[in-house]
Amino acid sequence: MKDATLIIGFVAALVAVFIIDKIIQARKNAQSLPLPPGPRGYPIIQNMFDLPKKDTFAAPQYAKFKDKYGPITALRVIGKPFIVINDPQVALDILEKKSAEFSSRPSLTFIGELVGWDKATGGIPYNDIFRLHRKVFARIIGTKTTAAQFDDLQEAEVGHFLLHVLDKPGNLKEHIHKEAGTVALKIAYGYNADQFKKDPLLSKMNKVMDDFARSAVIGRYLVDFFPILKYLPDWFPGTEWKRQAKQYRAEFHDAVERPYKFVETQIAEGRENVSYLAKAMATSEDTPEDVHNNMWTAGSIFSGAADTSVASVNAFFLAMAKFPEAQKKAQEEIDRVIGSGRLPTVSDRDNLPYLEALIKEVLRWHTIAPMGLLHMSSEEATYSGYRFPKGSLVLCNIWWFMHNPELYKNPSEFRPERFLGAQPETDPRRYVFGFGRRICPGKILADNSLYLNFAQSLAVFDIGKPVANGKEYEPDFKPLPGAISHVAPYEATIKPRSPRHEQLIRSIEQRFPWQESDAKGLEAV
Repeated sequence: MKDATLIIGFVAALVAVFIIDKIIQARKNAQSLPLPPGPRGYPIIQNMFDLPKKDTFAAPQYAKFKDKYGPITALRVIGKPFIVINDPQVALDILEKKSAEFSSRPSLTFIGELVGWDKATGGIPYNDIFRLHRKVFARIIGTKTTAAQFDDLQEAEVGHFLLHVLDKPGNLKEHIHKEAGTVALKIAYGYNADQFKKDPLLSKMNKVMDDFARSAVIGRYLVDFFPILKYLPDWFPGTEWKRQAKQYRAEFHDAVERPYKFVETQIAEGRENVSYLAKAMATSEDTPEDVHNNMWTAGSIFSGAADTSVASVNAFFLAMAKFPEAQKKAQEEIDRVIGSGRLPTVSDRDNLPYLEALIKEVLRWHTIAPMGLLHMSSEEATYSGYRFPKGSLVLCNIWWFMHNPELYKNPSEFRPERFLGAQPETDPRRYVFGFGRRICPGKILADNSLYLNFAQSLAVFDIGKPVANGKEYEPDFKPLPGAISHVAPYEATIKPRSPRHEQLIRSIEQRFPWQESDAKGLEAV
């Protein structure tokens, strides 16, 4: 009886909120510009059923709106204006030229407030704290000169990745995860992850990112549309998500706070490694504000880098297995420019135009953040005769931008040549790293990591189609749903290009010896 009374009261409150919202909106709209066009929706729930279903790859479904409503579509979901942009120029006009109005982040109640991602750089609204985070990033990793301090670190971990692949090529996905996570932890904290067994910090960070990828999807949790639900008691029917949020929060905060204490201890003992956090702490005061900003910007490096790197490198190996002609052209260029006596380095990049084009094509072919990350308008704005109310949520369909035949000819084809010649097609990095004041602060490091992974892997390995019953077969390409999209599991054959190339890989161990894990030091703090 008690439960029934609460449910009836809750439904009545929803109806009241809906009616009040409609009255307020009607008064506002009477003398203002219209919202962009969109589907009509239903009473109370409005356009909730127009959102893609859970656990589906949403971008192609959002792209269908453009055929009926044009480049901008407006939805309303429980009173929230929800704008979908299906045109790259509109995205640039709104999110860059009007970045002062569209650089905030919405507070998704589950992943933001309840789990704690509203403290990470990517989840902070456009405010003074966000601007302080950006300044710290810009000072330490924001230019090619400052980012170059991590070149040797990145090169060493790519070398260790090649050694792992050489020894166990069947565990490719595991090696990609290990390398991406190791690089992110070294840059952020100077932490050496265990290379030969499960590392506790790396495992914890990967779990946190898996939780984020599943949770940061519009429509997954009803509490994001009805924040009042967060006040329901834990025993209330259907509130399993509250227990889930508490678990996620505890794991997330431990993953950010513990490595901060690790670096703090190392500095006190005079044995810290070069890292983003050590430099941030050395150039700031020991105030609560600086401690908070340094801790959460360092934590944001892993969250912004590791999972996206895994998605891109994994897609690269699949692309090379599916498109051997492109692989062969890149290898021929590397052999011609560099030879087979050493691995490509950062200094070789400008002399490898086909490889550069291949990097762009991988980023276009598999869009790792298909709908980007949500922007929110911090004030009412107008564009092209339409009104965007304050608090509008804005999604850009980057996947469609990358597959729009008006931007990329024959977009279903994997063709690096589209980025060469006198009239190259648009560099996808114009879109995939984000927009305006929300552009990825670590994009230089990320781009450098992709170059080293792609260049050195192609220099020493042949990546081929999988074999079953003695016959090659075509691996499937299927993008998976999530805020960060990975390709579905696939098989490939990977082997050294020659005995000389195998010897080159083996020599990496002398140049970049394996380092002892910092796991024990982490456990001690």
